[in-house]
Amino acid sequence: MSIPFAFRHLVDDAAVFPPGSAPLPRAVADHAGHLASKHAELVGPFVIGADRLGELAELAGPDLFPAGLRVSVVAGPAALPAVLSAFAGTGRLVPVAVEFKPDPARPLVPQIEELALLGFPGTVYVEVPRPGTPEWEEALVPVVRHGFRLKFRTGGTEAAAFPDEDEGAAWIHGAVAAGTAFKCTAGLHRAVRHTAATTGFEHHGYLNVLLATARARSGAPLPDVRAALAERDPRALASAVAALPNAEAAAAREAFVSYGSCSVLEPLEDLTDLGLLGPASA
Repeated sequence: MSIPFAFRHLVDDAAVFPPGSAPLPRAVADHAGHLASKHAELVGPFVIGADRLGELAELAGPDLFPAGLRVSVVAGPAALPAVLSAFAGTGRLVPVAVEFKPDPARPLVPQIEELALLGFPGTVYVEVPRPGTPEWEEALVPVVRHGFRLKFRTGGTEAAAFPDEDEGAAWIHGAVAAGTAFKCTAGLHRAVRHTAATTGFEHHGYLNVLLATARARSGAPLPDVRAALAERDPRALASAVAALPNAEAAAAREAFVSYGSCSVLEPLEDLTDLGLLGPASA
């Protein structure tokens, strides 16, 4: 199996988070299995909450991860010093990123400035408010100044947690205009925008986000970015993504770095069903 460049390391393994909520030992073993599989190039780091780093370090032995387990840590303000200590205290965990979840009771910009003073190894993502709020615009300035990236919450456990196409387009268009990369989290593990049969929630698709980002990077206006997020025809969407020139696909992935999914296999199944994976290696 060959993973095309447009999808390499696109899926961060968030198996322990809802709705999957896999037990940590099983999630760690499964992650090792993914990294040893033919679809290894699809997989990004293992995503874990700051409160479980110690437990994770005990499970990430050299038998499973000889070079250490690459991790992206979700942490609020109070947990940040402990996260730094955890990374300094063990070689089993390789810090790839910190995903900062701000305290909603405090202004966001001062929290970003405090975060910058800590000097985290790896990449720093800042979860930002939804478009249309003053803090969304205000947050872009310090995020860009400190070389951080944005984190967009694209779903959750209730309908209100899912931003619509207008919000998603504003996020993507704003990030591209500001010159900062982003990742997405929650509700995005299928390829194409759809209405979930069991909940009625409106889910974005990761191919929609990829195409919308490619359009934004090529200078398309906001309505065209929105139209890409709204596309529901799997074949039309797959064809549009497959037709992206290499330079445009690379530019899109430079901006849309990855997304967290509680399943690695579901994205893989969708790419396979849509004929977007390359031929198997000889």
